[in-house]
Amino acid sequence: MGKKAYLILEDGSVFEGESFGYEGENLGEVVFNTSLSGYQEVLTDPSYCGQIVTMTYPMIGNYGVNPEDIESSKVQVAGFAVKEYAKRHSNFRSSSSLGDYLKEYRIPAIEGIDTRKLTLHIRDKGALKGGIFFSTEGAQERLKAHPSMNGLDLASKVSTGYVYNFGDHSKDKPLIAVMDFGVKTNILRLLDSHGFSVRVYPGSMSFAEVLKDGVKGVFLSNGPGDPGAVQCAPALVADIVKSQIPCFGICLGHQLLGIGLGAKTYKLKFGHRGGNQPVKNLMTDKVEITSQNHGFAVDMDSFKKVKDLEMTHLNLNDNTVEGFRHKKLPIFCVQYHPEAAPGPHDSEYLFRQFREMVK
Repeated sequence: MGKKAYLILEDGSVFEGESFGYEGENLGEVVFNTSLSGYQEVLTDPSYCGQIVTMTYPMIGNYGVNPEDIESSKVQVAGFAVKEYAKRHSNFRSSSSLGDYLKEYRIPAIEGIDTRKLTLHIRDKGALKGGIFFSTEGAQERLKAHPSMNGLDLASKVSTGYVYNFGDHSKDKPLIAVMDFGVKTNILRLLDSHGFSVRVYPGSMSFAEVLKDGVKGVFLSNGPGDPGAVQCAPALVADIVKSQIPCFGICLGHQLLGIGLGAKTYKLKFGHRGGNQPVKNLMTDKVEITSQNHGFAVDMDSFKKVKDLEMTHLNLNDNTVEGFRHKKLPIFCVQYHPEAAPGPHDSEYLFRQFREMVK
């Protein structure tokens, strides 16, 4: 039996369970993910910085963790909540249990709660501030003082602090700049495997300095927090437009391009998180099952007013903007994660599309 723990929400809801991670309190925005597997990739995705994630799949931890399925240098979530933690893990790749992994990175986790009830509550009320506590005393006061995700710049917290190369840098491979707002490792792997020399830059770095390296294209990465709070974004997008360099953005990068080109963003009620989100490609009339993780979106009404932008992808669950391109410049983006770790590989063609654009 683990130590008694509580997941408490800002509206007063209390979910009682047991601790299986680090026995220390932490607060964040409580969200849910509908993926059936891939919990280690979820935990290490920088886009989850500042969030407590609950998995809708009932049993988590059965295949342990390993050093290959990490998407960043550490566990990024603020906390983890599951219905049932599998205390005995079994997989030929496993090197540790999930519980020990979370303890190593000092991340609190709770099991034994009704995750279906919690998910329905979030769908009804929206994503709420919450915390994993070991006593209910004083919890509401701490939650009240905790910052809201609206207006919160978390991208600067997870971005790299220095420039570095990733993968193979052969002479025949064009150099591209990855502007890091919380980039996942599998994005870098796929850019490398699709024929790019990949160089990663801090998201706040001057684009004029980036261009001095002779880059042939730019990739705007995923990341956490409110896109409207990323202060460097408007100038970055303006410089990309001025340079007319090929540009591909995903997730937060998609939102930053939208803002920089004249659209607005807003906070979704409970976001899109999971590896089973249906998206229609309006250019081909095909439906892709996509991997997503975001709580903000480009506002459709403001998007329609921006000259020279064309919507390319539409979310079939709620009709939100999932992708667009510039009619005159080599710029395109999608809201979802085409690198899909975890998730389906339906959207990997976008990396080939970017390669052809740069070529």
